[in-house]
Amino acid sequence: MRLRRAVQRIRDATRERAATGRGPEEADDVAGTFATDGALGFDPFLFLRALDEAGSRAVVIGQVAGIMHGSTELTGDLDLLWDGTPEQARALRDALTVAGCTDLPDLDRSQAAYRVSGAGGDLCTPALPWGDMDVAHCLARAVSTRDPAGFTIRYAALDDLIRMRRSLGRPKDRRRADELERLHP
Repeated sequence: MRLRRAVQRIRDATRERAATGRGPEEADDVAGTFATDGALGFDPFLFLRALDEAGSRAVVIGQVAGIMHGSTELTGDLDLLWDGTPEQARALRDALTVAGCTDLPDLDRSQAAYRVSGAGGDLCTPALPWGDMDVAHCLARAVSTRDPAGFTIRYAALDDLIRMRRSLGRPKDRRRADELERLHP
């Protein structure tokens, strides 16, 4: 429910905002993607459902995962970590297609941008440099929740998400890691 409430807050906060032409790839290191056009119409649920139904084991990372752990900062993108295997690439392609992706990303890359109906972001594999952190273990330690609409969302465990934030080290990541640590039970 945290994510559903956050998406409603994003919708409310951007209702009167005019498009600027700035996409999530142009987000600054302080405000993040919420300050870009990525926040306009942000609604990741179609894609999250498609991932579950396609059998994808992708894990939500980034600020959406932070929101699912209780962060109050809003976002404009949905970033995912996946294992990079051919089987999971097929599941991702299926989900992307169902969710309206018309330009399928190159899943042979360690990081690929995507756009579907209602969301966009990065599809990352453990091969992407994460500083001194090995993120492959985050896939096995992911937690999951059942959305009220009947599908499962997998997302990074709190400790892993905090370590990811610290390893990236941008101002927004340090601020969000501090917030997540305060939420830690």
